[in-house]
Amino acid sequence: MRLFRRHRDRRAETQPRPVEEVDLDSLLGLVADSLGYTWSFAPGGGTLTLSGPRTVTVRLAGLRAEAARRSREDWPMLVSEHLAHTLATLDEPLDACDLDQIGPLLRTRLFLDDDLGPARVVGRHLAADLVEVLTIGHGPAGRPARPEEVGCWPITAAQALDLAAENARADERLAVAEEDLGGVTVRRLTGPTACAAAHLRHLGDYLPVPADGVLVVLPDPATLVVHPVEGLGVIQAIERLRVLAQREFEHAADPVSPQVYWWHGGRLSLIRADLVRQDGQTRLVVAPPREFARVLAALAGRPGGRSGDG
Repeated sequence: MRLFRRHRDRRAETQPRPVEEVDLDSLLGLVADSLGYTWSFAPGGGTLTLSGPRTVTVRLAGLRAEAARRSREDWPMLVSEHLAHTLATLDEPLDACDLDQIGPLLRTRLFLDDDLGPARVVGRHLAADLVEVLTIGHGPAGRPARPEEVGCWPITAAQALDLAAENARADERLAVAEEDLGGVTVRRLTGPTACAAAHLRHLGDYLPVPADGVLVVLPDPATLVVHPVEGLGVIQAIERLRVLAQREFEHAADPVSPQVYWWHGGRLSLIRADLVRQDGQTRLVVAPPREFARVLAALAGRPGGRSGDG
């Protein structure tokens, strides 16, 4: 029986690897060759060692997980980008695949969906047109985390985003200043980094948030400008905020959005408001989401609902 067990164990040790892993390894070898490196895989395929101008150890767990989620047609680009990114970040002081090292540096920042283009990032939609992207580091040194880096961590992408948002909240306190926009009172919240939107979930820490939520604009990553939804004065507030957002968006070094949004129930909804020029005049055409339109109708039906609230 002992002899049989040893024979069975030897067979288990020599089990062929899945063909998908072998194919991915072949691509890794081809790309490494093209970059001028010789290469070798660790037993089991967990890492790839590149030898050439520098000796580099490439972790592969996250890459393999990302490849499993994508079609084979994407693999050549995926492998090329992964090796190129690994070589480009050799001088980073921390290992991005080590959550213990990198966890305290996780942050989030907002991007327009259209601005991301084909970039592969880890994120979630905060609004239909805005993506909250996971970043490593903050300020000018921050960069988006790559899916294959997050794939190395013992937590999900959603948990990583939550951790990043909490890091931002714990790290910085936004400054609050009151402003008057032609009779409409707003509050401007600004922070020292690009993480202002992470504080939306805890807006009540900074100002009273009415049951119907607040209007908010996010012209740049460090700024929120908000106005409470408490009466039909919000219609005028949308106009004032849209003009403000457009102006600051156009002059921002790192703009986010020129639009107005509604923060309500932990969700951010776009209130599309387009500036239309016709016959030498500019007017605002507002297309609110259905739920916000119902709020406006309810406000109109309240006693004194037609009065301004600026």
